[in-house]
Amino acid sequence: MKNIAALMKQAQKMQSQLAQIQQEMGEKRVEASAGGGMVTAVANGRGELVSLKIDPEVIKAGDIPMLEDLILAAVNEARNRSEEMMRDAMNRVGGPFGGFPFV
Repeated sequence: MKNIAALMKQAQKMQSQLAQIQQEMGEKRVEASAGGGMVTAVANGRGELVSLKIDPEVIKAGDIPMLEDLILAAVNEARNRSEEMMRDAMNRVGGPFGGFPFV
């Protein structure tokens, strides 16, 4: 019974740490650009897109398919960086599982 109580206490501690990490990740930002900075996407640590900037010169060029590709590339890279940041943070928690990877 002692082991179960200790395990439950450790699980509660881990749950609290995970909640804190998720809160912190919502405040952190990652940035990715495409087309030499023509499109820049910013995401938070939870993978939510928080900003998208498009150089006006890209719009003036009128190449909509290129602009769409640049937006997709920048957003996907920002999301990938966000996921990597979250994965690293979650794996630091470890808990009773000895650093078991969460993501």
